[in-house]
Amino acid sequence: MSHSHLQATLRSRLEEAEARLRAACERSGRRRADVTLVAVTKVVGITIAEALPALGVLDLGENRPQELWRKAGALPATVRWHLIGHLQRNKIERTLPLVQCIHSVDSLRLLTALEEEAAKRQLAPEVLLEIKASREANKHGFTPEELPALAPTVGGLRHLRVGGLMTMAAYAKDPEACRLTFVLLRNLRDQLRSELGTPVALPHLSMGMSNDFEVAVEEGATLVRLGSVLFEGLTEAEP
Repeated sequence: MSHSHLQATLRSRLEEAEARLRAACERSGRRRADVTLVAVTKVVGITIAEALPALGVLDLGENRPQELWRKAGALPATVRWHLIGHLQRNKIERTLPLVQCIHSVDSLRLLTALEEEAAKRQLAPEVLLEIKASREANKHGFTPEELPALAPTVGGLRHLRVGGLMTMAAYAKDPEACRLTFVLLRNLRDQLRSELGTPVALPHLSMGMSNDFEVAVEEGATLVRLGSVLFEGLTEAEP
């Protein structure tokens, strides 16, 4: 696949995703500017990922820290990297300076370790708490019942900025089946926000992927993580 063909294909897919995002925002009375599209580049290599900034896509997401390191070293510094997969504590030191947001804080130990590293480096990174809202056993994250007990810890952080919550709905052919998961996450965020009070605003809900992002937007998503809808069939373009 030539560079021009790759650019044209990505542009077309981005325009289609954009139209769907705008329609979902209109249906729910929201502003399009309040939803960020995070292009999840985990299934493609550098050749494809580096085509995105030229198309105006600067928010890129990776599942694995090592792959984020590799791509961050090759792509422009203007890219805003999002870690959306599990982060081991021994990879915090190298990851933290590179990321715009860590979506996947899934344990108290990880939250504490991130706070300590942020203090050491005098950083103020944004993180999201990952919630097992779908209650699938194979997912990482806090259970809905565990979240209220985290309020004192979250309120006591001095370096991390907890920006909200993240979840993954169980895959379903009918996106409507995911709606209750997204409603639950929004309600949990609102409850935690009420307990914490200002100035912890918790503005973000990271929820919605290629198969269900429109429903997620209708239920309040501020960050949608899109992979296959943008990149399916393009992996062969990698050398």
